[in-house]
Amino acid sequence: MFPTKKVQSLIGSKIQVEMKGPLRHVLEGTLNSVDDYLNIHLQETVEIVNGKRMRSLGSVVLRGNNIIMIRPVE
Repeated sequence: MFPTKKVQSLIGSKIQVEMKGPLRHVLEGTLNSVDDYLNIHLQETVEIVNGKRMRSLGSVVLRGNNIIMIRPVE
């Protein structure tokens, strides 16, 4: 299965997205949409820094080239 198809199968689910950067920067939210470049739209997004929930961000659009890992939340 191609990565875009796998991520598209997660639409409507809660996911965590690890972003590029010097800190272990993770966003958690409900996947609303994804395109062929793995740009994603999250809703009800929360920022997690070093394992702690820092702040609520609401609706967020992330560029695919800044994403390291996408994982579903159980």
